[in-house]
Amino acid sequence: MRSSSRTAAFALCTAVTASLLAGCGTTGSGGGGADIGADDTTPVTITFWHAFTSDRETAAVNQALALFHQKYPYITVNSVKGQTDDKINQAIRGGTAPDVAASFNAGNVGGWCSSGAFQDLGPDITADHVDLSGIPAAVQDYTAFQGKRCTMPWLADTFGLYYNKKLFAAAGITNPPRTMSELAEDAKKLTAFNPDGSIRTAGFMPYFGGYEMLTEHLVPSWGGHWLTPDGQSNTAKDPAFAQALTWQKNLVDWFGAAKLKTFKTSMATEQSAQNAFETGSLAMMVDGEWRTAFIKGDNADVDYGTAPMPAADDQPKLYGAGYVGGNVMGIPKGAKHPGAAWKLLKFLTTDTDALVTLANQVGNVPTTLPALESPKLTLTEDPHFQPFLDVFKNPNTTTTPAAPDGGAYVTNFEPFAEKWQDGQVPDLKAGLAQVDQQNNAALKLGQ
Repeated sequence: MRSSSRTAAFALCTAVTASLLAGCGTTGSGGGGADIGADDTTPVTITFWHAFTSDRETAAVNQALALFHQKYPYITVNSVKGQTDDKINQAIRGGTAPDVAASFNAGNVGGWCSSGAFQDLGPDITADHVDLSGIPAAVQDYTAFQGKRCTMPWLADTFGLYYNKKLFAAAGITNPPRTMSELAEDAKKLTAFNPDGSIRTAGFMPYFGGYEMLTEHLVPSWGGHWLTPDGQSNTAKDPAFAQALTWQKNLVDWFGAAKLKTFKTSMATEQSAQNAFETGSLAMMVDGEWRTAFIKGDNADVDYGTAPMPAADDQPKLYGAGYVGGNVMGIPKGAKHPGAAWKLLKFLTTDTDALVTLANQVGNVPTTLPALESPKLTLTEDPHFQPFLDVFKNPNTTTTPAAPDGGAYVTNFEPFAEKWQDGQVPDLKAGLAQVDQQNNAALKLGQ
């Protein structure tokens, strides 16, 4: 899995999700017949779509499916890789939906739940007495919408700080920063410029859009909440947003926005073996837990450490927390075998061995607390990975909650943040109020 936020771009928003029900196939068995695989052992084949594509990832999925088949030998799963949200939505509209669909993009959950494009899992959860208390609150937030749970979490991305130990030692820095002031100070110590004034080594990338330096990964350090309890945009009312942007802009100004933009352009693509952190030209960065697997797979010559993202200076209780997002899985409207589909969905998202098997192979955080505590979770043997497991479990860890606009309240913030860092926003408070106004219009349209 890659980033659950921006690198797996928000797909088809309000207009599409609102129209998904038009032209959908029937629910249940698809023809009014028996729900094969629900309460009997009649052999049945179901279709499962997921977005994984690499040989390593699909092999891991197949291992988890093999465990499922051992438990339910009468259910055969036709697993189809590389399926996007666009394809899922098109299949739902065309009446050819798979029985189970998994997505990298939790941003679409609000639209899927509110439109009925994904079926309500509540009755099945209640009937099978599925205990959701083993899923952290932040994870429950991005997999349900307005009390309706139409998806379950299936592995998570958790974000933290990566730092280059060799560069730290050369700069006389002994420990990773715990506060945002320390992060800024360390970034300056670690930065080196070329004779012409351009950046040779960046201590940190504060410029939005530089790899995983995104607003949703920064704001949790101040405890920000994107939406109010009643689902309205909250960026102007919550002081965390202005505080986070002010910190960010001060560091951008120290570097020089033009210099950072040039440096950002010179950075190799994020998933490349020439990633700027892996080659040593970026001393610290915010990134997801999957980077540990990439560094190992790329045979990168970098001596590094990982830690939680620093917290705002006046909120030390937030140190150890961070941002979490991840894969989601549901039963689309029109699924021909919803009973068997529920068995597969419940197994893949709640069975400890299935989650641990997939997490170990893919390198993502398993999404239940029992899986995190499993002795079979070999990820715990890697000291680089442990901080992400701790962040995931932290009760102060937050997410971008599901919304009917397909997550547009976050993507709408991006162009404003870009103007802000380039000095094109004269009044931050007024600008945030305008963002809220735009977001609220999108949120209302998506309802």
